[in-house]
Amino acid sequence: MRKFMDQDFLLYSETAKYLYHQYAEDLPIIDYHCHISPQDIATDRKFNDLTEIWLAGDHYKWRALRALGVDEYYITGGASPFDKFMKWAEAIPYTLRNPLYHWAHLELKNVFGIEKTLCPSTAKAIWEKANALLHTDAFSCRNIIRKANVEAICTTDDPVDSLEWHQKIKTDRFEVKVLPAWRPDKSMAIENAAAYNTYIDQLATVAGIEINQYRDLLEALKLRQTYFDQMGCRLSDHGLDTMYAEAFTDAEVDKIFQKVRNGGQASVQEVRIFKSALLFELGRMNSEKGWVQQFHIGAMRNNNTRMFKQLGSDAGFDSIGDEPTARAMSRYFDSLDKQQCLAKTIIYNLNPRDNEIYASMTGNFQGDSVKGKMQWGAAWWFLDQKDGIEKQINTLSAMGLLSCFVGMLTDSRSFMSYSRHEYFRRILCNILGQDVERGELPDDLELIGKIVRDVCYRNAKNYFDF
Repeated sequence: MRKFMDQDFLLYSETAKYLYHQYAEDLPIIDYHCHISPQDIATDRKFNDLTEIWLAGDHYKWRALRALGVDEYYITGGASPFDKFMKWAEAIPYTLRNPLYHWAHLELKNVFGIEKTLCPSTAKAIWEKANALLHTDAFSCRNIIRKANVEAICTTDDPVDSLEWHQKIKTDRFEVKVLPAWRPDKSMAIENAAAYNTYIDQLATVAGIEINQYRDLLEALKLRQTYFDQMGCRLSDHGLDTMYAEAFTDAEVDKIFQKVRNGGQASVQEVRIFKSALLFELGRMNSEKGWVQQFHIGAMRNNNTRMFKQLGSDAGFDSIGDEPTARAMSRYFDSLDKQQCLAKTIIYNLNPRDNEIYASMTGNFQGDSVKGKMQWGAAWWFLDQKDGIEKQINTLSAMGLLSCFVGMLTDSRSFMSYSRHEYFRRILCNILGQDVERGELPDDLELIGKIVRDVCYRNAKNYFDF
């Protein structure tokens, strides 16, 4: 019987072990999509305790605690940090076979050097050791990033953001690249007229222009995109429930926009038309800037109305949606391609039903002498666990080219989540190692090792041109 989470964790053949330890283990990390706070990096924040760095804002853990019947008081409520941590310590043994169990112990090991399994009997010692380390300069945000061997980070930023914290990071000459990523979702969220108009007023203020017509909105977004570009932004990201590609005219879109700006409510079809038009313009803008565009598609958000009113969004009440995407996605990419303004693109699905759809869709629009121009992105959110990662790698290998893949990201709000790159790398090496040992791939470890390095690091570095 093997020891839990030893040096060969998730590596089930000698070839897999060799590939991981020789080719993947020590590679730098390019974390091209995450939700960590640039302010925390700019101020080199030091966390008060393990709860603050590890549990606050982590809706994965919150969902598990709720499933175990833990009172909200100990999750997002007013319980002390220690009491919240103890509830997590009581819960963690019952998360067996959930990715949280693996992630939690990888994070404790990689960040703090703690190799004990977390449970009520070990909790106090783990709490005390981690907190003692967090109170030292070696465990400030920047030093945690350095310790994880991170080379580049892309945060997620709204067009109205001042990017002042990115400017400070740049001024400080922090050696890790920390770049903004453009997330203009709120500019499309026309379905809620009151909230939308509040946002458009904010956008008008930061852009320095009045926004009364649709063309004003486009001008404001272009002004802000230029500012983001000057601040080093090279990626956009779009969170969508589904793809939008309805037919539209500029006059029709302007009429819908002015209706909402005047306090009216757009119909369901008008919402679809408006989102189709703006999404197309945003795609064209991405191409003009030479940015990579990402589409995270398929989340059904804020399902629990009562808890949304109490806690707001991103609190653990989202799930997988099942809206169809293939036809609209094809029309959208084709409309940009016909105008020769389809940027390098990464698409992520949340519904595993769509794996083959996304993997095959990227093949329709490859080309322009760009290696892997169209990417089916890493297993995302509910899918970034062992089974989901294996399925993504296997499907991509069958329908595309694994060798062109830009690899893993954290998609996290936590500075302890860089272990997800290690998790992915171990799974990748295990798949390839098993193929070699079964005779399905040649015993050419130099070739396969090169592909491992490309997928884990070099493809992303070249694709994003960091």
